[in-house]
Amino acid sequence: MNSAAPIPAATCRLQFNKDFTFRQACGLAAYLRGLGMSHLYASPYFRAGPGSMHGYDICDHNELNPEIGSRRDYDALVVELRRHGMGQIVDFVPNHMGIGSQVNTWWMDVLENGPASPFASHFDIDWHPVKSDLENKVLLPILGDQYGRVLERGEFKLEFENGAFYLRYFETKLPLSPRSYQKLLKPASEKLKAAGTGENHLAELLSIMTALEHLPERTHTEPEKIAERAREVETTKRRLARLCEECPALPQAIDEAIRAISGAVGNPRSFDALDELLNIQAYRLSYWRVASEEINYRRFFDVNGLAAIRVEEESVFQQTHRLIFELIAGGAVNGLRIDHVDGLWNPRNYLEKLQRHAAKALGTAEGSNPLYLLVEKILLGDERLREDWPVHGTTGYDFVNEVTGLFVDPGAEKSFTETYHRFIGEEPRFDDIAYECKERVMRLSLAGEINMLAHMLDRLSEKNRWYRDFTLNALTQAVREIIACFPVYRAYVGPDEEPSAADREAVLRAVRVAKRRNPGIERSIFNFIGEILLKKFPENTDDAARREHMRFVMKLQQCAGPVMAKGVEDTAFYIYNRLVALNEVGGEPGRFGMPPARFFQRCAERLKDHPHAMLATATHDTKRGEDTRARIAAISEFPGQWRKALRRWQIRNRKLKSVVEGEVAPDANEEYLLYQTLLGTWPLEPATAESRAEYAGRIQDYMIKALKEAKVNTSWIQPNEDWEEATRSFVAEILKFGPNRFLRDFEPFAAQIAQAGMINSLSQLVLKCTVPGVPDFYQGAELWDFTLVDPDNRRPVDYELRKKLLASAESAGGGELFQQWRDGRIKLFLTRALLNFRLAHAGLFAKGDFVPLRTTGVFAECCAAFLRRFEGERILVIAPRLTQRMGFPPLGNAWRDTVIELPQDTGVGPLRELFTGGGLEARGTAVAVAGALKELPVAVYTSRAQ
Repeated sequence: MNSAAPIPAATCRLQFNKDFTFRQACGLAAYLRGLGMSHLYASPYFRAGPGSMHGYDICDHNELNPEIGSRRDYDALVVELRRHGMGQIVDFVPNHMGIGSQVNTWWMDVLENGPASPFASHFDIDWHPVKSDLENKVLLPILGDQYGRVLERGEFKLEFENGAFYLRYFETKLPLSPRSYQKLLKPASEKLKAAGTGENHLAELLSIMTALEHLPERTHTEPEKIAERAREVETTKRRLARLCEECPALPQAIDEAIRAISGAVGNPRSFDALDELLNIQAYRLSYWRVASEEINYRRFFDVNGLAAIRVEEESVFQQTHRLIFELIAGGAVNGLRIDHVDGLWNPRNYLEKLQRHAAKALGTAEGSNPLYLLVEKILLGDERLREDWPVHGTTGYDFVNEVTGLFVDPGAEKSFTETYHRFIGEEPRFDDIAYECKERVMRLSLAGEINMLAHMLDRLSEKNRWYRDFTLNALTQAVREIIACFPVYRAYVGPDEEPSAADREAVLRAVRVAKRRNPGIERSIFNFIGEILLKKFPENTDDAARREHMRFVMKLQQCAGPVMAKGVEDTAFYIYNRLVALNEVGGEPGRFGMPPARFFQRCAERLKDHPHAMLATATHDTKRGEDTRARIAAISEFPGQWRKALRRWQIRNRKLKSVVEGEVAPDANEEYLLYQTLLGTWPLEPATAESRAEYAGRIQDYMIKALKEAKVNTSWIQPNEDWEEATRSFVAEILKFGPNRFLRDFEPFAAQIAQAGMINSLSQLVLKCTVPGVPDFYQGAELWDFTLVDPDNRRPVDYELRKKLLASAESAGGGELFQQWRDGRIKLFLTRALLNFRLAHAGLFAKGDFVPLRTTGVFAECCAAFLRRFEGERILVIAPRLTQRMGFPPLGNAWRDTVIELPQDTGVGPLRELFTGGGLEARGTAVAVAGALKELPVAVYTSRAQ
């Protein structure tokens, strides 16, 4: 991609919320710049739901979140960043909005006016769903129990405020349809008339009621009718509010009418009138656990509180991007991370539009692509980011999994698989689990989306004489099978171009696998769906029919991503636990490790295609902290010890389990996950009663979340509290502070894993900062990051400690810090050295070539080495892997005869090590690793060309 965008040297992701504000970030600018960060990478900070801790439930794209700070606070942060030479990248959410509070005025208007709302077309709502009771209504799955029970328990409360009526359900406040006000104003008017209220006031009330009665129906969606309704509704509310001020008897009469209609607990028939009132609203209230089959607005995945918006519509795009382009034009924002790009109707069109508007905002030529643009995109297998997208790359999940795979010993796969199967008493295959989990998700939490697609497909088949005999049930099953067998998150077949080779292969593979997995289903039904997805329209298809075909294609593609994410990332990854370091977002746990040659190939491809893509090792969404993952990867280096330890621990802890409904809890698979989790997170500092209790609580919370996500013995929708309590008790017992036989056995092995994992972590850090791409650091991860999935990885960060440790690290040598590695200063020290070197040599990292180097000798497989070269600059990077083979520490003579071979034309002269300042002379075209890694287990040597 031709781009004029300034490229970051390194970014630091900060999570903004009410507990971490613009003012607090302002105080970190000097520290981050001292570390070598060029850009702050901010989580979404636009107006979100009250109390939001993440910002993805945006309610207003054009307002900053007041809980994070004012515009003055924000501007002060921008000034402070500029003062330290830093820019800013912000996470932008174009796909959906939070609808859980009144802050979202668009959604409130939709609930009040239905299809006649000016914002009805902004949201992706099916106003004409299969269920006739939902015609021109939105299904709202917000109730904690069945509707009738909630109603007759008196949990619905009517309120009147500023001329408008509302329904309150605990903290949720919903508007009533203006035309339905009559059911409350009519009895109120009769009260006034009986009380002899003045004729003028009564006449005004009757006039207001007449105006409400003559409002355009919510089914009238012509633009002029929508405008008329909106105008009249606001006028009538103002009149009613004014009349209440002028006639004190009216609010009293309204209160009496509300009490009369509200019903009396214990008398079910008394709620009939309220039921009738609620049934004529533009929404239908339902129990959140049973609404998935009928929900008629597209959501973010299966989150009911996040409704998709139709940003592909020009008016919606303009209205949701006004502030962000203002910030870009003013230089406050220098780049964007686009959240959930696969949820967009047409990602390429959206991204092109972003760059065009950014060019206009910045006053650059159209086509210059002046915005540093990243997409949250998961790439699977050999999938590549689309070449025709005007972006700089992904947010780095691909790198997370590549670098993790480098530290997994592929030679241990057979042993690990046998150990896992023996421990759990089953022989699962990840591909089968993923397929089954996607099927389960489509039958449960995403059933509404699948039903909608099936009915669309049914209408298409009815118009084709070859396929009209297919039943709705068969089409529904076939749609599920095609999506379940999709090899990637989605295809990108658009209305204006032919399917790409990658799209064609993805669709055809899904069809092939669906046929193989379903020999009992008529094969032609899969062919039919495949032809539609690849735009093979029947002859004589008119424009209207083509549009209907394409709507199905686009909707299915939008649905495929959430199915993959919920079925695989959020379900299968918590079931298949062979080595959970591989169970990362975008990972493929069925592939056991990545050899250096493959890792280097991926680096070379990134340099060629997207040299400025982000390189992440931890994000707000990763399943484990970067050092937790590095430790668990290290378990692969101890297959024999792991197998024997598991057997001892299983026997020793068996008596601490509970029996729940005839089953032992936790089960063997959950126990297997727990032991890996403990090895990955075991604290480095000595335990106290207080610290052990805090740690045990974290592990308990994590395990309950993992069990709920797995949906095997408990779930979010159907919690099994007895099973969860048994698991909590098991964790508490095996981690009990004081004399503990299990921990006496566990801790020596944990110490070995911690040492090997530490080497992996340092190598991971060096690689992230030197291979092609832009390194990204998650908040606080400049020290050891032994966190787990959110919310564990979103706990407050102690920056004062980090500042203090950084100051002390600057006065110590690298070798000394390595000896004291448990305090984390070695990681902080290397981070600062690497990032400041990047800042000083921007051309080398932005444009330098990448030359993998061959290693020979007894530990050749344990060393990843390469050159970066640009003009006269050279760096030689050495990063160890699988170091258990040589013991700890992997320094000096431990490497024996291992040698790095340099290319004949490398032109490397005297070498100076970045971290220690030590020198090294290359012997001809070879570097002895024993000499290169004397003080530290990683090295970056610099030189000038000869």
